[in-house]
Amino acid sequence: MDLRQLRYFIALNEHRSFVRAADAMGITQPAFSRSIQGLEQEFGCMLVDRGNKDLRPTPEGQVVLEHALTLVQGAALLNAEVMQMTKLDAGELHFGCGPAPAMNLVPDAVAQFVNAHPKVRTCFQVDNWEKLGRALKREEIEFFIADTRQFETDPHFQTQALTPKRGVFFCRPGHPLLARESLTTNDMFDYPLATTLLPPGIRKLLANITGRLDFSQPTIETDHFPALVKVVMQSNAIGIGTEEGFAEEIAKGTLVVLQWRNWPRNVENMHAQCGIVSLTGARLSPAARAMIETLVAVDKGEHEKRKAG
Repeated sequence: MDLRQLRYFIALNEHRSFVRAADAMGITQPAFSRSIQGLEQEFGCMLVDRGNKDLRPTPEGQVVLEHALTLVQGAALLNAEVMQMTKLDAGELHFGCGPAPAMNLVPDAVAQFVNAHPKVRTCFQVDNWEKLGRALKREEIEFFIADTRQFETDPHFQTQALTPKRGVFFCRPGHPLLARESLTTNDMFDYPLATTLLPPGIRKLLANITGRLDFSQPTIETDHFPALVKVVMQSNAIGIGTEEGFAEEIAKGTLVVLQWRNWPRNVENMHAQCGIVSLTGARLSPAARAMIETLVAVDKGEHEKRKAG
């Protein structure tokens, strides 16, 4: 008995014809029949009721069929997993990213990756850092790119730093705040605030700067950054996010960066500590390692381009 015979037996049950099943498996009908007979000899019983025109499996054949399906499916899964771990011309890659990296860094890196490895099925989940952390723990993804501060001291995770992303406040041209000569951070609370899910470190920083016990929940919260930007462009909401997420809008003048006179100089905590997060001790697939290498290279290239510009 081998997997080939079991596949033939499954095909016979599907097609209910020796001729059609043999054709589907790409062998001659006599050879197919001998294989089924050999399987019956192996078990010492009839597996197919040849007196029935539908060639239904006998009770013994039904038991063999159920196990055959499990064995054949298991063998296919085993083969796929091994190929995914050893080759870059097959398999799947699942990873995650935060809303800001999903704007430029991740699409640019994925484009390079699929050009180099077109046969790898690449799936990336865009979500906030909290949900991505849970997905990684459940091993639904191999790694993710987001703000790493919540994971740097957790022994379950390991992090690899990328270029920090500057966090800023922004609004539409013509916003009432822009008519004032000078702005303080407390002025922002006169208007709706629109953000992605803020890390606790940034919430604490904003609370300290604005003299509040806690930085209250924003009026608008979404993990879809393009939607957030569009809301800000069409309302008096003030957006909070990393500058790279709307650099094109700033360059075009369709969004404006807000400046606060009481904002401390060189406050780096407002920057997103962007990085790659994976499980400690996890063995990443070749596809995951190649994608991480691509992300690091694209991030470095974008950083050098911004410095040169």
